[in-house]
Amino acid sequence: MCYYCGEAIPAGRAIGFSETCASCGKDMHVCAMCSFYLPGAHWDCRETVDAQVPDKEKRNFCEWFSPDPRYGKAGAGRPDARSAADSAKSAFDSLFGR
Repeated sequence: MCYYCGEAIPAGRAIGFSETCASCGKDMHVCAMCSFYLPGAHWDCRETVDAQVPDKEKRNFCEWFSPDPRYGKAGAGRPDARSAADSAKSAFDSLFGR
């Protein structure tokens, strides 16, 4: 499931380095969706990563990436972020008469 919008993705499927969510377009191979992500730890990671990833919601090429099991079911994303994104899209569409 997408950490951002909550869109379901098939369980057990590997997430590629440059994969994006089909629903919201956010990157999927990100620290925020990793089971090793731990804010406050060294570089916010429980693994011994070689370099810091400055933006935890942008794709990265970390070999340690493992999807967090809490994102294994649909709907557990950030609904506030999704509603804000939907509102912005609606405003954009109405501005240009779509």
